[in-house]
Amino acid sequence: MENNRPLTIQSDRTMLLDVHSPYAKECREDIIAFADLIKSPEHIHTYSLSNISLWNAISSGISAEDILNRLKKWSRFDIDQKILYFIEDQARRFGDFVLEEFDEKNLILKVRRKIFFLQLEADRNLKQYLQPNDGESFLVDRMHRGTLKIALIKLGFPVEDRIKLSKGTPIKINKQDSFNSRDYQDEAVSSLMGKGELGTGFGTIVLPCGSGKTIVGILSMLRLKTRTLILCPNVASVHQWIREIKSKTDITDDMIGEYSGERKEIKPITVCTYQVLTWRPGKDEDYPHFSIFRDGGWGLIIYDEVHMLPAPVFRITAELQAIHRIGLTATLVREDGREDEVFSLVGPKRYDTPWAELAERGFIAKAYCHEIRIPLPEEDEVKYALASKREKFRIASCNKNKIAIAEKLIENHSDDQILIIGQYLEQLDEFKKHFGYEIITGTTSNKKRDELYSAFREKRIKVLIVSKVANFAIDLPDASVAIQVSGTFGSRQEEAQRLGRILRPKARDSHFYSVITEYTEEEDFATNRQKFLSEQGYNYSIEKRFV
Repeated sequence: MENNRPLTIQSDRTMLLDVHSPYAKECREDIIAFADLIKSPEHIHTYSLSNISLWNAISSGISAEDILNRLKKWSRFDIDQKILYFIEDQARRFGDFVLEEFDEKNLILKVRRKIFFLQLEADRNLKQYLQPNDGESFLVDRMHRGTLKIALIKLGFPVEDRIKLSKGTPIKINKQDSFNSRDYQDEAVSSLMGKGELGTGFGTIVLPCGSGKTIVGILSMLRLKTRTLILCPNVASVHQWIREIKSKTDITDDMIGEYSGERKEIKPITVCTYQVLTWRPGKDEDYPHFSIFRDGGWGLIIYDEVHMLPAPVFRITAELQAIHRIGLTATLVREDGREDEVFSLVGPKRYDTPWAELAERGFIAKAYCHEIRIPLPEEDEVKYALASKREKFRIASCNKNKIAIAEKLIENHSDDQILIIGQYLEQLDEFKKHFGYEIITGTTSNKKRDELYSAFREKRIKVLIVSKVANFAIDLPDASVAIQVSGTFGSRQEEAQRLGRILRPKARDSHFYSVITEYTEEEDFATNRQKFLSEQGYNYSIEKRFV
């Protein structure tokens, strides 16, 4: 293997993976646990080592020694000493700051290295949170637990939180006899809960869409048997959680409630939307529904699609550090760059498993990803040339020739359940006028959405047009083809969710098509979205078509 080692590790902490090496796939599976994919063109993929990627790996049980051994195994050249030092230093930092119990009012922050203690002691911004104790530790008011963790991680100091979590108000909940979980779902829960040690009971689980992240939440509820608050991105996902909980446990209607724009029920298990939590009467007023966090006697909070956690919710989450908490997501990528706050406040990544591995085992569908590039219509070329950058993206996205491509793809997949997914409502309206298919957008009532989802699940509807409101947590297990006609600016997060719509296991393979206008802003942003698919091990074919 000496001459075929696929990895070139550079002194700026980037790593170049030669995708043509016979060992490229094995190498990718080894490094993705502690490195982030940055670029993924045809021949060389670029990964990067960051403090957050390393801390997530360390927190999930991968040692610095293991990381170094993997890099040495695959590196084509000797590794720069600066890289080795960076990995060892970041790994040590995860244990340099430990938060433990002290007394009824205070916690104690133990600092292992004297130089770091002196840095914190001299930091004016931290004086309000830290009271020097004995030259090696600080006392911390319990109220400042989350705020301090955020302040320290912004300085490059991750805190290992070992404070015992509150059990909350107990509830009776048992599983249905017919409910059986999968081994990786059980492993994910064990990685969160441990065996009763201090410091367990919080963290983030990364699993593909369609692999049963909801089941991980339900298994955690069965383990803890405590009042539970579940936060979701939309009402459709609220209804899905309620259906799943009732079908897999003995929880009855009087024990589970919906807290949304339509209903305000607080019950032992309450499922809530992010939208209602972040509503407030005016820009300078408080969030009235934040009281649900403090008044529920919760012992567990589940953040579904934690990569979507709205910025205002971080503030209240900082106060909830004594509660068991779980983040569920298909990707840790946040478009606002606040991964460090998820790490500190919800918890580090405790479990991750490759999408391709679950596909090989039959737990999610095998998916083939295709990009179809088409020319801009001649009559739009001048308008495109004179437009602003944002308007260029819109003109390219709404290329009228995409309708003909979609028509051909639908003909080719006449036996499949198909989703047409887009960003721009006027574009989707054109598709509806042309094909006559039903459409779901943000203005579609929740009742109508549920009716259309049911009709699709029951195969009374073969093709459904959906806007970005359907990116998250819709349960359409038989969808096997997605045709993406427009998307958000280069969002890997969105690509993960849209691909996830067709990944439920089924007899046939799934196909994910992105229709792109070539030589435009849309093509540039599509390149960024490809990163996610390459990161997960999917091949991404590109073809040109002329309409």
